[in-house]
Amino acid sequence: MNAYSGIMFSILSFIAVIGPLVFVHELGHYAVARFFGVKADVFSIGFGPEIFGWTDRLGTRWRIACLPFGGYVRFAGDMDPASSGRPSSEWLALSPEDRAKTFQAKKAWHRFLIVLAGPLTNIFVAILLFAAVFSVHGVARSPSVVSAIVPHSAADTAGLKVGDKITAVNSYKVNYFNDLQPVVQMHPDEEVLIKLVRDGRAMDVKVHLKAEHFQDRFGNSSRIGLLGILGGTPVIVRLPLTEIPQAATSAVGTMLHEQIDGIGQIITGRRSMDELGGPIRIARMSGQITELGFLPFVLFMAAISVNLGFINLLPVPMLDGGHLLFYAMEIIIRRPLTPVIQTWAFRFGLFLLLSLTLFATLNDLGVLVWLKQILG
Repeated sequence: MNAYSGIMFSILSFIAVIGPLVFVHELGHYAVARFFGVKADVFSIGFGPEIFGWTDRLGTRWRIACLPFGGYVRFAGDMDPASSGRPSSEWLALSPEDRAKTFQAKKAWHRFLIVLAGPLTNIFVAILLFAAVFSVHGVARSPSVVSAIVPHSAADTAGLKVGDKITAVNSYKVNYFNDLQPVVQMHPDEEVLIKLVRDGRAMDVKVHLKAEHFQDRFGNSSRIGLLGILGGTPVIVRLPLTEIPQAATSAVGTMLHEQIDGIGQIITGRRSMDELGGPIRIARMSGQITELGFLPFVLFMAAISVNLGFINLLPVPMLDGGHLLFYAMEIIIRRPLTPVIQTWAFRFGLFLLLSLTLFATLNDLGVLVWLKQILG
């Protein structure tokens, strides 16, 4: 595969991952809005000029746009870019019947649920994808019991022993040995509290994890934590249908926990912002994962769906979480925030998102690494 075909493959893989996830995200907004009687003027997958589309009997224009890097639903009455609920002259000119079908005319808790539905749909879709994988392929599991300890490792230094049954790492509950890896990797060169059972007695052991720069088969590098223990050979377990929803929900819950942990580490400076990736990195990873086969592709889509839902829940103006924050405050104080406050908040949110997007894109292109080398 030459460079050009590799780039095109990554772009197509990226669209194959992002397109359906954006669709279900916006469909969540749309479905709950229709439930509350809000008319949708436009349902768009992508931005920019329309490639093709159609108008349904309810008056909604369904369209595919030429830039497939997102999407949106524009509801009737949603005429203020900040969705602040500010009555515009266009809105006031509507008839009472048409005005009742607008987004702005709905109660604050209706608007809250409409906005919340998008991120929750992404999280629900991730649960469905995990459930589908577990139903078809089963779950790899082994007891969370230490079968061997690497000499001079963090576990060896802390005094862990063969036969110890690990039950938790910090606030992460450990049911099986494969629950350990994602947790440990998140804390390079950090002290963690490991809860274990030894000879029938519960114990707490503090372990200072070692750090290592890991490079995968595609050349992607990251700094990960190392504990230095081995478990038993994983066994593929076929779960009863009644247990699959809980297992899938637990997998997504762990991923959300890791997202929150990762954001906290970046904010506190414990994790480098160099690990932030943007659309270019996601596109590159989409192509790489797709090469591995259908199952890794589905699991990658589930991870991106969780990420999309989580990011949109952050209380940043311009994201769904920013709208949710404003609607929650409106419910509490029983009136909307002033237009001036909302306008400046959304300007700040737009500046923050554009800055992070630019930073992540430069990081994806390797510009920041190059600058660091130049500056010494």
